[in-house]
Amino acid sequence: MPVTVSYIRALTYPGNASVLVRTVEWVRDHGGAPLVNAAENVYYRLHAPADGPPDPQALPSVSHRVPSSGVAPAGLRTLVSPSLPGEGQWQQASAIAGKPASAFTTFLRPDPAHASVVAGVARFDQNLVATRLIAGTREPNGLGWPGDSRVPAELRASLIATFNSGFKMKDANGGFAADGRTAGALRDGAASAVIDTAGKVRIGAWGRDVGPGPDVAAVRQNLELVIDHGQIVPGLDVNAGGKWGSSSNQLQYTWRSGLGVTADNGLVYVGGAGLTLSTLTVALADAGAVSAMELDIHPQMVDAFTYDHVTHLPEHLSGTPLLPSMPGPKDRYLQSDQRDFFAVTAR
Repeated sequence: MPVTVSYIRALTYPGNASVLVRTVEWVRDHGGAPLVNAAENVYYRLHAPADGPPDPQALPSVSHRVPSSGVAPAGLRTLVSPSLPGEGQWQQASAIAGKPASAFTTFLRPDPAHASVVAGVARFDQNLVATRLIAGTREPNGLGWPGDSRVPAELRASLIATFNSGFKMKDANGGFAADGRTAGALRDGAASAVIDTAGKVRIGAWGRDVGPGPDVAAVRQNLELVIDHGQIVPGLDVNAGGKWGSSSNQLQYTWRSGLGVTADNGLVYVGGAGLTLSTLTVALADAGAVSAMELDIHPQMVDAFTYDHVTHLPEHLSGTPLLPSMPGPKDRYLQSDQRDFFAVTAR
């Protein structure tokens, strides 16, 4: 009976999460983590991505919309030849009347050995946007945080994008701080996304590149850096010592996401299916990140949306997924969610 009650509570706990996610997380939290990890490792070994081209349905539509104002970044280097239409070419991702274009998206194929793997990329001009870290109903540590675990109503008229945060805190090997509160201890050396009071994000090792101060509004730590001072960190392909999660899970071909900052202080998000930690990092580096960290992994954990205010009023926003295959509902993060996430708004 106690087990049944616990499972029912997991299924009915507030916040968006599918029955599958709730069930898997309940099993993990009740001693089943080794079993889940072993099953995942077998599954992903048996389901390596195809070598051929991707399914056209998995690719974002290519828009020819001219940016309302502002300058699109230079196109990205493509890593698989021949390139696909629109691959590596930025397009304006969202539009707000009277605001310059501040968000651009594209896609890349970062794994020449598996040409079907597609990574979606979003880039934000931090001079034109502000980023906020919002707590979920379960992460970082349960109910009671401000904001009701969704994009607040007062931000929706200027909402540009939303995207997932990092691992569950018990697996992130780091801490969380937002809204004047903390959850877990901020760990020296941890990969840290630090948001200042102006809404700009810096990414670095806590205690070395970034740290506490009066201008720090929020911090999300997750594992170790994957790009450090412009260099891909050695060892991602073996994950010795489990710096980036369990040693085997980081070699799986699965949904992954990451966040980076460019040399000119742009903010870059990457997410896609069939990625290893190494190929995720290749995509981040190709998108210009000089400092970067992995965010969450696995299906239904990786979601990023942009919002077009030309066709949707703030009270009826509908998210456009970065990749068509991203499984989350289009109103994810507009409704209460169990996991913490980032929201990007126009200044």
